[in-house]
Amino acid sequence: MYVIAIHGGAGTLARGGLSAAQEAEYLDGLAESLDAGQAVLAHDGSSLDAVSAAVRVLEDNPLFNAGRGAVLNRDGMAELDASLMDGRTLAAGAVSGLRHVRNPIDLARRVMEKSPHVMLVGDGAEEFARAQGMELVSNEYFRTPARQQQLEKHLGGAVSRENELEAFGTVGAVALDAAGDVAAATSTGGMTGKRWGRVGDSPIIGAGTYANNASCAVSATGHGEYFIRTVVAHDICAQVEYLRIPLSQAVTAVLDKMRALGGNGGVIAVDRGGGVVLDFNSEGMFRGVRTSTGRSEVAIHR
Repeated sequence: MYVIAIHGGAGTLARGGLSAAQEAEYLDGLAESLDAGQAVLAHDGSSLDAVSAAVRVLEDNPLFNAGRGAVLNRDGMAELDASLMDGRTLAAGAVSGLRHVRNPIDLARRVMEKSPHVMLVGDGAEEFARAQGMELVSNEYFRTPARQQQLEKHLGGAVSRENELEAFGTVGAVALDAAGDVAAATSTGGMTGKRWGRVGDSPIIGAGTYANNASCAVSATGHGEYFIRTVVAHDICAQVEYLRIPLSQAVTAVLDKMRALGGNGGVIAVDRGGGVVLDFNSEGMFRGVRTSTGRSEVAIHR
C-alpha cells in the first residue's frame, strides 16, 4: 500500500476568488506534483524519494510560493526555506535563507545525507550547495511579475487577511511507501515583505515538518509563527503515538489549539496504516492525495 498527499498553501481565499481558468491551473499543478510522487511509490520507491519528487515539481511551478514563483522579501529578493524528514530513521535536513539554490528541497536532503548537521542557513548553506555540485541560479530566476506586484501592494499597505494567500503560503508532501515507511517534506518562500532574516515554520523540524514511523508524517502550511509556537507537526505525531488516538483526532486537536492563539492554516498527514488527513482551519488549502487503493483528488475549498 502507498499514499502520497500534497499541499500548496492555505489561507483566506473565498470561493470565487479565482477565475475558472486560474483554478484549473492550480489544480493541474497539484495533479502534476501528485503524478511525480505517485510514480516513485508505484515502482516501490521510498517515501523519502516520493516527497522529494512531489515538492520539487511544486518548487518549479511559478504558481506556488516555493522555488520559482516564491514571494519576495522587503528588499525584493526571494529567500527560500525547506526541510524534510525520514520517518524510518528520524534523519532530517533543513535549509533557510537561500537565494540561489534552484531546488531548496534537494539541498535539504543533501544536508541530511551528506553533512553531520540538520540545518544550514544563508551563505553557509549555499557554500555547502556549491561543495555538493548543486545547481545555483540568479535570484532573478525565482522572481515573477505576479510576486513583484504583490510586494508592491504589500509595501503600499494593501495586504490584509482578505488576501493573505498573497502574503504567505507553503508547499509540502507526506507519503507512506510499500515498506511501511513515512516521510515529510516542506518548502517555502515565506511571507511577502518579510524583514530581518525572518524564518517561519517550514524549515523547523517539529513545527512545519515531522515524520516518525511510530506515529505519522506531517507537513504544515499557514502562518508560521503560530505553527512554531504550538510545534504543530510534532504535536500531532506525539498525540498519535502517546495518546493512541486516530490521526484525524490529533490533527483537529492541534489545529484547534493553534487557532485559539489566532493562527490559521492547515496540515497534511499520513500514518503507517494508510490513514491520511488533509485538514485546515482557514477558508481554503490547495491540496491533493493519491493512494494505491484508487483514491485520487485535488481540491482548494472544502
